[in-house]
Amino acid sequence: MSLVLITGSCGLVGSEAAIFFSKKGFEILGVDNNARRFFFGPDGDISWIKKSLKKKIKNYNHFNIDIRNYNSLKKIFSKYRNQIKLIIHCAAQPSHDWAKNKAFIDFDVNAKGTLNLLELTKKYCSSSPFIFMSTNKVYGDNPNKLPLIEKKTRWEVNKNHKFVNGIDETMSLDSCTHSFFGVSKTYADLIVQEYGKNVGLKTTCFRAGCITGPNHSGAQLHGFLSYLVKISLKKKKYNLIGYKGKQVRDNIHSNDLVKCFWEFYKRPTKGEIYNVGGGRFSNCSILEAINIIEKIVKIKIKKKYFRKNRVGDHVWYVSNMKKFKKDYPAWKQKYSTKVIIKELIKEFSS
Repeated sequence: MSLVLITGSCGLVGSEAAIFFSKKGFEILGVDNNARRFFFGPDGDISWIKKSLKKKIKNYNHFNIDIRNYNSLKKIFSKYRNQIKLIIHCAAQPSHDWAKNKAFIDFDVNAKGTLNLLELTKKYCSSSPFIFMSTNKVYGDNPNKLPLIEKKTRWEVNKNHKFVNGIDETMSLDSCTHSFFGVSKTYADLIVQEYGKNVGLKTTCFRAGCITGPNHSGAQLHGFLSYLVKISLKKKKYNLIGYKGKQVRDNIHSNDLVKCFWEFYKRPTKGEIYNVGGGRFSNCSILEAINIIEKIVKIKIKKKYFRKNRVGDHVWYVSNMKKFKKDYPAWKQKYSTKVIIKELIKEFSS
């Protein structure tokens, strides 16, 4: 049987990928040590997803392995070798705020962990595509240098700017503040490209905006939309941090994202990069998300505003997926922000 190795298999994207590819007939090798609980406490715990995957997927094999441990990963790769037909690397330390105080661990997980996986892919299954979940934070705070206009509920880019339909891959990674998290992910992004262009592996980096879906264990430091829905239903207070709550996020559903993986798997390239996100089809400011939730569940969300923004945080970020859509025209986006929020409310209410 053909195998897919997924790191971060119990996270939002990893679990979605596990379910999707199992339905395509693949056996799943899931690598996840529930590091989110270490990063974010009980809110980040994903042990419930592990139980769910074992119930839903007949051929799900779980490995409680830290991706920083080369020798532990090597045991999987050396056992299955060329049976591994695809590597989907989702495991990461994903928070700006957490990384600031634990920079060594953040870099070790995001940078060294990625390098471990690339080296093992090269050694044991070099013909298999390697998909890396990168982030729009590789662009640092360069998006904040765009000519933005303050509107009633959001910030918007000037309508005459070249990025009015979203930020594409031509945005610079240089001369900006990244945050420690952004730096570690930028290293990983660049080394994944290098193993494609220099070594010849079939690698790609998906630079994502906000990813969400029903399997998202949203916490205060990561996963704003799922966390917002969760605490709103519990009638707890939500902290608005900087930019008057008008900062704009594009939101892509994990299922729409995993379908990007499928298209790349069928026709892989070497060292390519793609911006992926909700784009103009699916985006909102935090204030707009609050408004949508309030209208659906008929409640008033408690809010507390903090003027100082987070380092490296974006005021306005909307992805332009023109490049990916051109290379993979069969891919279609399904979930809008409103549909995503309704799904989250339904999931967290049950």
